[in-house]
Amino acid sequence: MSLTDIVIGVHPVSILNSLDLEPVVTKLNLIAGEWLAGENEIENRNPSDLSDLIGMFAQAGPDQLDTTLDRARLAQTEWSAYGLERKQAVLMNIGNELMARAEELGTLLSREEGKPFAEGKGEVYRAGQFFTYYAAECLRQIGENADSVRDGIEVDVRREPVGVVAVISPWNFPTATASWKIAPALCYGNAVVWKPANMTPASAVALTEIIEKQDIPKGLFSLVMGAGRSIGQRLVESPKVNAITFTGSVPVGKGIASAAIQNLTKVQMEMGSKNALAVLDDADLDLAATLALGGAFGGTGQKCTASSRLIVHESVHDAFVDKLVAGAEAMKVGHALEKGTQMGPVVSAEQLQENLSYVELGKSEGAELACGGKRLERPHEGFYMSPGVFLNTTNGMRINREEMFAPLTCVIKVGSYDEALATVNDTNFGLTSGIVTKSLARANHFRRNARTGVVTINLPTAGTDYHVPFGGRGDSSYGPREQGKAAAEFYTTVKTAYISAGSPD
Repeated sequence: MSLTDIVIGVHPVSILNSLDLEPVVTKLNLIAGEWLAGENEIENRNPSDLSDLIGMFAQAGPDQLDTTLDRARLAQTEWSAYGLERKQAVLMNIGNELMARAEELGTLLSREEGKPFAEGKGEVYRAGQFFTYYAAECLRQIGENADSVRDGIEVDVRREPVGVVAVISPWNFPTATASWKIAPALCYGNAVVWKPANMTPASAVALTEIIEKQDIPKGLFSLVMGAGRSIGQRLVESPKVNAITFTGSVPVGKGIASAAIQNLTKVQMEMGSKNALAVLDDADLDLAATLALGGAFGGTGQKCTASSRLIVHESVHDAFVDKLVAGAEAMKVGHALEKGTQMGPVVSAEQLQENLSYVELGKSEGAELACGGKRLERPHEGFYMSPGVFLNTTNGMRINREEMFAPLTCVIKVGSYDEALATVNDTNFGLTSGIVTKSLARANHFRRNARTGVVTINLPTAGTDYHVPFGGRGDSSYGPREQGKAAAEFYTTVKTAYISAGSPD
């Protein structure tokens, strides 16, 4: 029997524990081009089944970080001199391997993070697309030229690598988020030092193994697993780092920005959100409910683009709520690799406890818990929770002001389109927002006036393309946009050259 048999539902997931899996060995860090043990190690367990030990993972020490940063600076100079087609081939190989191994690596991702297999496989495949996209971008690095205001002088403007890039990525999209940072960094000629989240180290090692075997200089790409308070802090404080790209919480992001400014290090950050989906009086309610359920509970609600506020016109409120609650109650919550699972477990015990605390907070604020919001027991011990819907909420409640990162969503009743738009914009965040309506006029007005970096029309707030910019406003984002051609703004620096051709005589 194989893992593939299990994830496609041929055999029950309980067989997972009886498979002849690889012996548990400590996975190492990639330091200055060498796979090395660390100061200590941590264990990684499956949140769907705590008896499933995925592996032990080395934790890098501060001296190892310094060593790999020194080597990265040398490797970056060598890499930047590679020809464009040579760089292109490297990124294309990485992308193609990720896509070819999407089922295998998606299984590993779902096993350690908890999202259903279809989502895990899709994430790995999308990560591959990031690399193949930026492989093509290697050949599109075309500068500009102009005549000077001075006679006989020409101007050449082009972009050059920023240098050594520190990548600090989250656990909720351990392969995709890392890839949309690593791929452009390499494309534009930089070295990368990657500190992934400690909750999903197996996916980090798998991606690193693919990158490390490519035709790249020794030490160009490094993996430094470790705690944020130690390795992460030392990384962002290092004067050897030229740019930091981070995805995570607002408090951590502000700490990184404070540390980075001491060295005038370039910073790009994607942080919290409180995304709203507005359902208007002319909305297709079946579509609206489907969008809300997918947006709120996909990935167990552990998405920066999750629909955590559902702003609903009073004339369709009750009918929409009936469909929403029925859909939430019908969702199958189970093992990430089990056939039919629609929502997997929460990623950790700490996250589950925080989620349940928000449930109690919502109740104390006067919100009505229409369904869910409870810890669930399943055949395998794990961090299971039922999807929860709060009713009778106001936008001033903490459950509507703070990012919960949980399978919880809050319904806010409004009396008009204008009130809906005002409520959407009444937040410190500004990542994504959506509207469900049949009115082109309202859709266009919303698109222009919603104060978010991403707007969706009759689509879920979650789900973006890889070839266009991604980012938000307010507390959601800081620095240049990620993805697409916009990534060049962060991963490069501009050089303007003036050339005097002299007299032709």
